Parts: sequence; C-alpha cells; structure tokens
Amino acid sequence: MSRLSGRIRIIARAIPKLAFKAFRHRPTGVSSILIAHHLLLGDTLLLTPLVAKLRLRYPDARIVLTCPKAIVPLYAGRPYGAEALPFDPRDAASVSAVLKSGPYDLGIVVGDNRHAWLAIAAKCRWIVGHGDDTPAWKNWPLDESHPYPQEPAAWADIAATLIDGPPPARYRPGDWPAPAARPLAQADAVSLARPYVVLHPGASTSVKRWPHDRWRALAGRIEARGLTPVWSGGPDEADLIRAIDPEARYPSFAGRVGLGELWHLFARARAVVCPDTGVAHLGRMVGVPTVTLFGPGNAMIHGAGEFWRDARFRPVTIVDMPCRDEPDIFRRHVSWARRCDRNETTCVAWRGDHAQCMGLISLDAVSGALEEMLAEGL
Repeated sequence: MSRLSGRIRIIARAIPKLAFKAFRHRPTGVSSILIAHHLLLGDTLLLTPLVAKLRLRYPDARIVLTCPKAIVPLYAGRPYGAEALPFDPRDAASVSAVLKSGPYDLGIVVGDNRHAWLAIAAKCRWIVGHGDDTPAWKNWPLDESHPYPQEPAAWADIAATLIDGPPPARYRPGDWPAPAARPLAQADAVSLARPYVVLHPGASTSVKRWPHDRWRALAGRIEARGLTPVWSGGPDEADLIRAIDPEARYPSFAGRVGLGELWHLFARARAVVCPDTGVAHLGRMVGVPTVTLFGPGNAMIHGAGEFWRDARFRPVTIVDMPCRDEPDIFRRHVSWARRCDRNETTCVAWRGDHAQCMGLISLDAVSGALEEMLAEGL
C-alpha cells in the first residue's frame, strides 16, 4: 500500500467522526491515551517526558504510542507502562491495527498534525496538539490547540506541556528497561573485550556529518588513550564507515545490529560520540556518556532540557552560526528558534563533503569534550 493509500484510508474513517466534532466534550476521566505520530528515532525518544508526565497524571491509564516498526523493540519492556504500536502509513496491516486499537479517551498529536486524522479515526474522544501546522486542514481534528511557548525550551520539555500538571521527575537510566538483544558473535565479543568508545558518524542527513578525516583522527586519539574505537551505523551506513576507515582498523557494527543490540553496545561503552541524530538521544536513554556534535541543529532545542538535566551529555556546537537562521519547529514559526533544515543541495555553506557548520567544529573541541566525559566517569 502506498503512503497516499494509507492516508486516504485514515481520512475516510475520520471524516464521519469529524462531522460531529462540535458535539465532542473533554472526558471527565481518562483511562486510555493514544500518542499519534510517525517520527524518526530521535524525536520518538524525545517524547519520553510526555509519556512520563502522562503516567504521573494518569497512573492507571493505558498509554499507547504509535511508532515506526524499527523503533518498537526499544519499548518491549514497556517504559512508564507505555505500549508501542507499530505504525507505517504504507502498511495496511499496521494502519488497520491502529484504527482498531481504540477507542481512547485522550489523543495527543506531536510533530506533524496530519496524525490528528489518525487519532480521530482511531476513536480518540478528545485530541490535543500544537496548532498552526500547515496546511490548515491538518489541524481540523484538534479539539484543543496549544501554541509553542514564547520562551526558549527543549522540544522534549515542550511536548510534555501539552497536558497540564507538574513536570515529571528527571530521567534515570533505570526508568527504561533494557530491550532484548541477540548475543554477539564470538569475533565481535573478542573485539569488545577491551574498554571501548563508540563512534557513530552517520546522521539522518548528510549536512549533519562531520568530515571523514576528523573521525579518523579522533579514532586515533582514542586508540592512543588505550581504548578501542568502535564504529556503529544504521542499515545504510556501512559504506560511510568504509569511506572513513578504508583499512578497517577498528571494529564496525554498521548495518549489522538492530536497535536492541545497539542499546547494549552503548551500555557497555565508556562513551559515545555522534552527530545530532537519533542515537544521541538513545545514548541519554541508556545512560552512557554522550558527546553530540550540533551543526545545523540547535543544541538547546534538541539537547538535554530539564528532563535529562542529570544525563551525562555534552553538546559541541558553534553557538552563533549565522546560517542557522530558520525560526521554525515542525513547520511552525517560533520566534526564538534558530535551526537549519537545509539539505546537501540547498545548504548555503556546503564545502564539498560537509556543511560549514560541521566543518567549524574542531577535532580539539570534540576530543576535549570526550576527555572530560571520560574523566568524569573515572
């Protein structure tokens, strides 16, 4: 099924319910909640403060969040008692499962408001989300619309404000049960016998990548410190690792492990170094010291915020990068936001194999942040 077919199916189920929107009322009691979204790994994990706050506010409620299939295994231990439901608009079975999973007393939409239509089609009795998405039809199913705040904040903390009540307690790694993982092959176990640092060069977009030669140099410094550099990467990033380490000097797990295995790889590591991408947030969930390189992204918006205030997390960035000039979050204009969503083609400061904002992050800055994190862990 195509993505368009999935959306048509959802909207067809939603329109009759939308016709009665004027007669809807906020439920007096909440026993079931749906968090409707189709976000990537990092933004999905950034919903954790919202999930924690919902559990605090509604201790006995069923909490369900839709998730891309690859992310679902991370929720096998039901963190905060939440259930992850696989959802892909292109997969008829997953669309049907979500539509049949209701009714729900409360629906919460985060990110793209097109999923407000999924919430109403799944029989959510009251739907809450951030307003002003474009085009306007995305917002029609919302019963309660919240603006983004006027003061700077981390997006994870902002998402949690969609419901009233005190903020959740700050995150502790034990709050999230570790997912199951396949045992490592013997050769992999041997390669990880010494203390190691995970280097994850890949990202959701090429403009977030650090230059290859700096990754090689950083790996050399880690090795000189008596630690083993270990590469990790997603299913399509094995070639990237080969380009960075053509002689295969260091062990690579790129394209070879799922998120469950990656969790455990991180858990045994001395530290993780990565760009501003999903695994940076995974590192905070695991509790491993994590150094994150922010180029086009905003270290405050996608950093630790209040919920992860106690995490061992160190952002490295160029604070006043002039081309980080797009004041928007999920297509809403937010006056204080300074981000960049350009790609390799539209980047105004592309330098052959990297964006200028990433090229300005020096080897010494990253290496120094890593040294500080390692020293704090002694």
